[in-house]
Amino acid sequence: MSENLKALSDAGVSIWLDDLSRERIETGNLAELVAAKHVVGVTTNPTIFAGAIADGERYNEQLRQLVADGKGVDEVIFELTTEDVRNACDVLEPVTRSTAHDGKVSIEVEPDLANDTEGTMASARALWKAVDRPNVLIKIPATLEGLPAITTAISEGISVNVTLIFGITRYQDVMDAYLSGLEKAHEAGVDLSTIDSVASFFVSRVDSEVDARLEKIGTDEALELRGKAAVANARLAYAAYEEVMASDRWKRLAEAGANPQRPLWASTGVKNPDYSDTMYVTDLVVADTVNTMPEKTLEAVADHGDVQGDKVTGTGDEAGALIERIREVGVDWNEVIEVLETEGVDKFKKSWTELVETVQGQMEKAGA
Repeated sequence: MSENLKALSDAGVSIWLDDLSRERIETGNLAELVAAKHVVGVTTNPTIFAGAIADGERYNEQLRQLVADGKGVDEVIFELTTEDVRNACDVLEPVTRSTAHDGKVSIEVEPDLANDTEGTMASARALWKAVDRPNVLIKIPATLEGLPAITTAISEGISVNVTLIFGITRYQDVMDAYLSGLEKAHEAGVDLSTIDSVASFFVSRVDSEVDARLEKIGTDEALELRGKAAVANARLAYAAYEEVMASDRWKRLAEAGANPQRPLWASTGVKNPDYSDTMYVTDLVVADTVNTMPEKTLEAVADHGDVQGDKVTGTGDEAGALIERIREVGVDWNEVIEVLETEGVDKFKKSWTELVETVQGQMEKAGA
């Protein structure tokens, strides 16, 4: 058992694995990660499922049956992925019983619906019903069209992982959408304690975008700021979260049994080999947050992650000053966030296309 991962867990960070496959479930690997690596949750996306299905013979029998039943590609994807998530929820059910908010497994609504509120809600309801486990989270993107879907889902008692959050303003909108959903649920008599949510704030992509702009500017001051924007942005997000947690609006909901919408640090795999491969974990340690990691990052933290306690609380002013310095050297911060949001939705949709093409290929083999 890794002392570094234990230290991270002891600091109040919930360690979630950003990966899932039928092989992980059926070989006992996922259960082993829970037992030995402090993993207490799982996140998925279409790219993860595409890789699992392309490489996994364990899907073949179900694929053949679905093809024989005349199912289309969208139906096959739905059946394969909800089966995996349902079974992963069962593996993590003991964690759900022994912790306040963990043991969760996330599955995304269809990405093509990112700009369609009603379509997103239809997808969310279908996934919630099909997985039929209290510890599933339905991933809804933080687009303008996604915000009302978040409120509606929460109001109906559907637990939500809000994904693709890059900027503070949109994050504040997400928190407002969550609280609005809780208020509507409370009015409708829904037991608020049964609703959980996380807000997935993306990290590494911020540095990728900002660093490229700083390198283009090329001054010593600009180059000195590389690799600092993402952590500062996340720390500002946490300061915004603390403001909401201190509000009278939240306190009323908490008294009615509501659970906080925990910040989740997503996209924590470090893309620049010049940076520490654990920086988006060790620099964002703070209690009552989630860090979802690809296995490579999880293993890096286990091996050499230097966990030194809370690195976030009280850093909002310093983080804001750093973002201001980035603006002053010539980076248009608002444009950075806009580009990241647009690219995020585009990548979201492309990952679905990749999954569709992968499953179509497997269906052709199954039907041969």
